Amino acid sequence: VSSAAFANEIYIQQIGDTLNLSVTQAGTGNKLGTSTSVPAVFNGDDMTFTITQTGDNNTIDATINGNTYTGTWSFIGNGNTVDLLCDSADAVQCETVTVDIAVNGDTNDFTVYIGENKVADNLVADFTVDGDGNVIVANLDATNADVTVTIDNSASLAGGNTFTIDQDDAGGVNGHSITYDHTGGGGTISITQSGLKDQTVNVTSSGDDHNVTITQTD
Repeated sequence: VSSAAFANEIYIQQIGDTLNLSVTQAGTGNKLGTSTSVPAVFNGDDMTFTITQTGDNNTIDATINGNTYTGTWSFIGNGNTVDLLCDSADAVQCETVTVDIAVNGDTNDFTVYIGENKVADNLVADFTVDGDGNVIVANLDATNADVTVTIDNSASLAGGNTFTIDQDDAGGVNGHSITYDHTGGGGTISITQSGLKDQTVNVTSSGDDHNVTITQTD
């Protein structure tokens, strides 16, 4: 791992297998990577890394190139931004991914791409959102997927969260599966699953003024 840290910024260029990395940042304006053009880059197989950010207006830009990745990402605070790409363009593709992303706060903005172009063999993804005004976009492709989304903004009277999930063309033999549990008022939820069968969505919804769209195609 090569990194240079000053103030509250961390830059990583990783090449090698079996990485076990833990990053903890506390405060305001923390950065892991600086932008989509200068991200934290992880190259290698069998990687495990945990990221915890506590505070407001923090930023993560990360690109993963590897066959197997396990990660736990935890965020406590408001106004945080995350861009995560498990990149199929690299010669070493994300094939087996287990990721747990938990958000406790308001007005956070997350964009997550995993297993682009149907290269992921196995995906287990858990998204837990406790707060209001969060925007999460998850573009997921896997031949065997298990996705769980839990949203709770019951403590707030504001407009709810926006969550968009797109799973494309990876159906067949348990290729599509989403469990969605929403508690609280408001919110805009869009779930799209397309591909060759195996599309499953289980929804539990409790609250007023939900705007939910589910689209499935064979």
